[in-house]
Formats: sequence, C-alpha cells, structure tokens
Amino acid sequence: MSTEDTLLLHFDDEREEALRLARAAGLQAVEIERHRFPDDELRLRLPAELPANAVLFRSLHRPNEKLLELLLVARSAGRSGACHLTLVAPYLAYMRQDKAFHPGEVVSQRIVGEFLAGLFDGVITVDPHLHRISSLAEAIPVPHAVALSGAGLLADVAVARRERPLLVGPDAESAQWIETAARRHGLDAIVCTKIRHGDREVDIALPEDAQVAGRAVVLLDDVASSGRTLARAAERLHAAGAVSVDVAVTHALFAGDALEVIRAAGVGEVWSTDCIAHPSNAVQIAPMLAEALRAVLVD
Repeated sequence: MSTEDTLLLHFDDEREEALRLARAAGLQAVEIERHRFPDDELRLRLPAELPANAVLFRSLHRPNEKLLELLLVARSAGRSGACHLTLVAPYLAYMRQDKAFHPGEVVSQRIVGEFLAGLFDGVITVDPHLHRISSLAEAIPVPHAVALSGAGLLADVAVARRERPLLVGPDAESAQWIETAARRHGLDAIVCTKIRHGDREVDIALPEDAQVAGRAVVLLDDVASSGRTLARAAERLHAAGAVSVDVAVTHALFAGDALEVIRAAGVGEVWSTDCIAHPSNAVQIAPMLAEALRAVLVD
C-alpha cells in the first residue's frame, strides 16, 4: 500500500480538519455527500469507484449518529472497490466504560471496539480513554490499532506560554499523559486524587508533599467534558498558592457550561489540540496523524 493510490473520505462538517490531514499525508480528499430526510434518516453518497485503499476521517465526539455513518460508509466502500479501509478518529468515543461497575451495565468499550473492528482494517486515534487495558488493540482488535498522544505537543505550548510550569494531573488516570509531557521538557509534575460523587460532583485532593505556592501551574488531561474535575483541581491549586492555573487538554469537549465553570474556578488560558474543533485549539495534530497513517499504509 502507499499514499499514491489511497483516497481520504470525509464529511462536510470536518472539511478543514480532513484537508489538513490530506495535505500533510499527500492524499487526495473527497467529501461524502450527506442528505438528511425529514424523519432524520440519512442518505450518503460515496464516489462510484474507490481505490483499493481508502481512509475515512471522522472524529467521534457526539458519536451516536456518527457510528451509524461509519457502518453505512464502511459497508458501501467495500462494494465500491475498497479492500483496505482505515479509520482516522482523532477522538474515539465509548472507551470510558471499560468494565461493569454495577450488575447489568453495558461495557461499551468492548462492544464499540468490536463494532469498529468489524468495519475497518486499521484505526488511528489520539489519547483514547484506556485505563484497564495496555493497548488500543485490546479494545479494537484490528491489524493496525494506533494510539497517539497529544501530551507532548501540549507540553510544547505550556513551556512556550509559561516559564517552567508545574504540570498537574487532576486524577490518577491522567498520570500517563503527565509523565509523557513532563519528561519531554524535564518539568516538575504531580498527580491529584479524585473522588467522584457523580457525573458533575467531584472532589480533588493534592498530594501531601505538593510544592505549589508561587508556581505557574498547567492542568493537563486527555479530555475536558463537564469541566467539574478541572474546576475543582484549579480551586485546590489556587488555595495552595499557585500564581496562575491554565488548562491543556487533548480533547476539548466542553459540554454545556463547562468553560464557564472552569473560568469561574480561576483558570486563565485554555489550550487544546484540534482533535475536536474548538476556539481553544492551539495544536494541530495533522502532521502526527499523517506520520502514523503513512506507516500504516506502507506496512
């Protein structure tokens, strides 16, 4: 396989992001036509003929309808000549529920992972929410399961904006990203402890030996959704004497009033990657995605 005989497919609402990837990877890009009927059913139209190798770009925030799109596109692409189909999903949905915490709970990571594996030969994503498994391939058993990280790129932004910042992970799950980012620039780092009381109720505890007073702090995490965890962490850091608290996240979901909540908690600047288009985007991931895609296509 090679980029010369590969086509990148995308939808109109992600045109800019897809074209950035196409330019970085040296691919031709074609937009999938989409029509919505009055009853919300979709009519999709792909090129009548596809090359043997095709790439579908689709970030899976607000995922429910998009998963149906993947099903329709993947099945149709095979009938149009595509023999090898790779999904580039900068944000990968339904990875958080990786075990049944209560009887009867659906383990969505396993089900959605198997669903994607039945449609694609390869999946490339960024900072998937994997904490009880060691690799993306365990969740999505495909020949090419590639999990990239935006932590290092966000660390580059942090050191460019703040002098020797203290990197802080809001909970134990953020430790992997904090370690990657801190190691890249030799920065100090700590990880907090989170106690969750619900989707929007959390408490945060700083490490007992945390040296926060007088420091510029950057809270770094893979995703910001409700914003409550970051807000609580920011409050604790300010109370401990931080001179500033900024936020750097890979996935800027920021659902509902999340941004207002973290601003009210004393957060200054917010930086994110463009895995999800958002005004806070400070990092373009197309070069990183293109490098990974080239490796998959030549394998």
